[in-house]
Amino acid sequence: MSQYKKLSDKLWVSPQIDKSDIDAAAKAGIKLIIKNRPEGEEMIQPKVEDLQAYAAEHGIKWESIPIAGGQVTMDAVEAMAHALEHAEGPVLAYCRSGTRSCTLWALANALKDEMHTDDILKTAKDAGYDLGHMMQTLEQVRSLGK
Repeated sequence: MSQYKKLSDKLWVSPQIDKSDIDAAAKAGIKLIIKNRPEGEEMIQPKVEDLQAYAAEHGIKWESIPIAGGQVTMDAVEAMAHALEHAEGPVLAYCRSGTRSCTLWALANALKDEMHTDDILKTAKDAGYDLGHMMQTLEQVRSLGK
C-alpha cells in the first residue's frame, strides 16, 4: 500500500487503483473502497464494474461518490461523511491522483466538526496534499454542519 496516503486510522486515499491494489487493500484489511472518480474520465482507466466485482470477491464493499475535478458538491460531501461514518472498518478512497478523495475527506470532517481546520490542513499536507487554499471553504462547511 505504498501509494496509499494515510489520513486517519480509518482512511487511506490513493490515485487510480487496479486489481493488484485491491489485492493489497484486502491484505491490509480494507473493508470499503470509495470511488471518487467519474467513469470514463480517461480512456485508460479500468472499468468500475470489473474493479467492483474483484473487490467483492475479496469481501470488500464498494461505494461510488464520483466528482469531476473542481466540481465538489454538498451532496458528495454528505455522501462521503455518511460512508466514512458507517464503514465497518478501514476505507480506501481513490480518484485520479488522490486529491479529490482527500478534499472530500477534509470537507466531510469539517461538516461533521470532527477536526479543527488547522488539523485537517496539516493532516492533508503531511499526506502530500496542499489544501491550504480551502481554509475558508472548510470553515463555511463547518458552519453548515452545526
